[in-house]
Parts: sequence; structure tokens; C-alpha cells
Amino acid sequence: MGSKSVDEVLDAAAGVHCSALRLDGPNVQFSASSEEEPTTSGLENGHQEPFVIGVAGGASSGKSTVCKMIIDQLRDQRVVAVTQESFYYGLTDEELVHVHDYNFDHPDAFHTELLLSCMQNLKHGKAVDIPNYNFKTYKSVPNARKVNPSDVIILEGILVFHDSRLRDLMNMKIFVDTDADVRLTRRIRRDTIDKGRDIKAVLDQYSKFVKPAFEDFILPTKKYADIIIPRGGDNDVAIDLIVQHIRTKLGQHDLCKIHPNLYVIQTTYQIRGMHTIIRDAATATHDFIFYADRLIRLVVEHGLGHLPFQEKQVITPTGSVYTGVEFSKRLCGVSVIRSGESMENALRACCKGIKIGKILIHREGDNGQQLIYQNLPKDIANRHVLLLDPILGTGNSAVQAISLLLKKGVQEANIIFLNLISAPQGVHVVSKRFPRVKIVTSEIEFGLNDDFRVVPGMGEFGDRYFGTDDYQSSTPFFCDDKNRVRLL
Repeated sequence: MGSKSVDEVLDAAAGVHCSALRLDGPNVQFSASSEEEPTTSGLENGHQEPFVIGVAGGASSGKSTVCKMIIDQLRDQRVVAVTQESFYYGLTDEELVHVHDYNFDHPDAFHTELLLSCMQNLKHGKAVDIPNYNFKTYKSVPNARKVNPSDVIILEGILVFHDSRLRDLMNMKIFVDTDADVRLTRRIRRDTIDKGRDIKAVLDQYSKFVKPAFEDFILPTKKYADIIIPRGGDNDVAIDLIVQHIRTKLGQHDLCKIHPNLYVIQTTYQIRGMHTIIRDAATATHDFIFYADRLIRLVVEHGLGHLPFQEKQVITPTGSVYTGVEFSKRLCGVSVIRSGESMENALRACCKGIKIGKILIHREGDNGQQLIYQNLPKDIANRHVLLLDPILGTGNSAVQAISLLLKKGVQEANIIFLNLISAPQGVHVVSKRFPRVKIVTSEIEFGLNDDFRVVPGMGEFGDRYFGTDDYQSSTPFFCDDKNRVRLL
């Protein structure tokens, strides 16, 4: 707001929205929320799309304090705050005469179209001019503050969740949930001390406009929240968890923000070094196998981390009790022949005695795939399935394999697709068709070339891993001259 500090800007703002996680101090409770449609990626425009946080809640609920605490902890990131109160409509002369009868808590009091335009431009990497609203003159000064694109954008306001178009721009929605008596007490203190208003006028406005608007417009938007923070800024544990989550998301590939079912293992120089070796066309077969196996093991370990678990207590050799977790034992692997077979040893090393099924998908031209062989555990419908295929390219083979698993009774949410590299096109195809299937990979590629091959890629993985030029599978079958499957 003009030359005001960030603190002053935040003091003039109101909330945004979130809905799957309730943060009650040290007790963290997860609740179900509806699946959200993927937002549009900023990759096409060549910029890193910002992480947009919405903070909503009733007036005097502590939204400004929550925003300030988040900003203070994200000092190493570029953060900008936008407040909904900056977008109040200026009052006409007639409205000024009856200003005490004007409802500032109603959705129609805000210039939502202008706010939406500003947020869309910021989301797409464009600088915007934010107006400044003067609460003494009840007029708006246009283009008062220039805001540049940032890594994190915090939008605060009492009604920022009211318009679905604004909600769709948000990566995280937080609702600050504070007791009504506390909010009223804070409002009385603020308006009487800071604004010099009469307490009777404050109570009249509260009962006539503030309380009804909260019940009619603000409270109903709580259902859209991803995160609900009781007690606002007094909840340090909640703020710490939120900041930790934001840092994790900022470190993710842009595709992870679009598809919440995509998981890219955190890169290190070791991982980049191993990718450099296996991508080098001059790398010898034994080196390719050694470093591919190391990467595959990391992907498998990460994938196993997404299995359900339950708490378990054990007695240590010192006689002490250790409280840990026990993973689900009802799981199996399914490899897509033949490249997927390269991932079987790593899975067996991590899960002793695990059952592994086989699927063979034959390519027909550039886009068509035909399932020509399958050998799966009979009880696969009751298991969590780790689907193994090192390369996710067009996604067509993956769709065939996953479709077969679903026909066999496997629950979509029980499938974890493990691969070394993924093309964005394949991720989009699989995620759109099967949004509950988790995809775990070690790197996201640039894309596909005209021959539908992954680039930069690593070549024909199966040939490089098994050291063959012709198709030789460990599975006991072959194709005859009419391309029919025959068992050996």
C-alpha cells in the first residue's frame, strides 16, 4: 500500500484458504479433502511459477500475524504480500453521507475483478500496480504500489476464498480460526484505541454487519481450506509446519505443483553425477549397470515410503521400548518387460520374498500399444502394487499397464509407479487418466522428440542394461514370425 511497510500492508489485509490439514498445536490431524484440478503451469512462459498462499478468516482473527510470521521465516525467499483491503471500491458522495451504514464485509465491497487480474499477472511472472485504499477518505488511489513477481505470493483477506477463480490460483489455502469473543475483543481494542472510535459505534457495526457477514460469507469458505490454524499467530507449531511445507514445495519441479501425485526424489550432486554417467553414450555396460542400480535403489526406497504404515513398539537390546512404524506387507511388484526387469533386484533387496508379476506391452507404430502377455499374482487385487518401468515417455504403455491392474481389481490409490526418468508429456497423460496413482521418479526430462523418444534421455534402457542389441528377455517366451507369443 503505497510506501507502507510490509507489516502495515499485512495489518490491512484479510485471509486465504486451505482444507486437508488441521493444525491444533502439537496435535496434527489430517482430514479428507476433495481432489483439486491441476492449475496451469508457468513452464510454457519460461519462468518459475510462484507459490501462492491464501490466508483467510474473520476480521481480527490474526491473519496479519500469521502472514508476518510466515514472511519472517521465509527470509531466504522473495515474498510479496497482497491484501484484499487494497481493493475496496471507493465510496460515492452519497455513500459517504451514510458511511456508517456501508457494509465493508460484503463481497460486493471489493473490486474482485481487479484483484483477480493482478493475481493472474503475478502468477504468470508480470509486475502489477496495486491500489491503496484510504480508510479516512474511503477513496482508492490507483497504481499506488508496484509489486514485482516473487517466489512466494501471500494473498490475505476476509473473502479471498469467496470467488472460485481466486481459489484456483492458490497452491495453499490457510484459514485462521479464532474464537468469536477473541475477535470481538481485538476489534474493540483496535477501533477504540487506534482509530479513536466510540465503543457503542463499534458494537453497533459488529452486530449489524461484521457478525452477519462472517456467518453468511466468510465462515462457509472455511471448507475450502487446506490448512486450518486455531488461535492464529499463537500457534507456533502450525506456522513451523506450514513454512516447512512451503520450502519443500519451492524445491520441487513445477510439475509437482501441477500434479500432486508426482514425486521427484530430492536431487544431490551424487544423483546428478550418476545421471551423468548413465546418460553418457560412451559409458561401458558394467558402469551403466552399476550406477543405474544405485539410482533404481533410491527410487524404490522412496516409493516404499509412500506405503501405508501403522505404529509399532519393539524392545531394543538395551531393554528399552522403541516406538516406530511397520509398513504394509501386502504388496507386490509388477515389471513392464523388459526394461522393468532391471528394477526387480533392487525391489527384492528392499522387500525380501516379494512377489513380482510381469506385463509385456508391444508397440504398434508411434502411439499404439498392445498388451500381449501378463503373469500377475492371483491375489493382486488385495495388494499394493509397485509398477516398475525405468522410462516414462508418452505414457501410453503406462496407461495400458495401469488399466490392466485396475481390471484385475487393484485400487488406483494402491498403485505406485516407479521410474528413473519421466517426460512431462507422459506425466500429464498418466496423471490425467489416473490421478490417484503415485508417480515416483528421479528426474524430469525436457520432453519428447519427433520420434517420441525421451530427450535428453539415456537411449534404449533395456539394451544398455542387459548388454543386448536384439530383444532377449528373462521371461520364458518368444514371438514367432507372426508376432504371436509362444512359451519356451
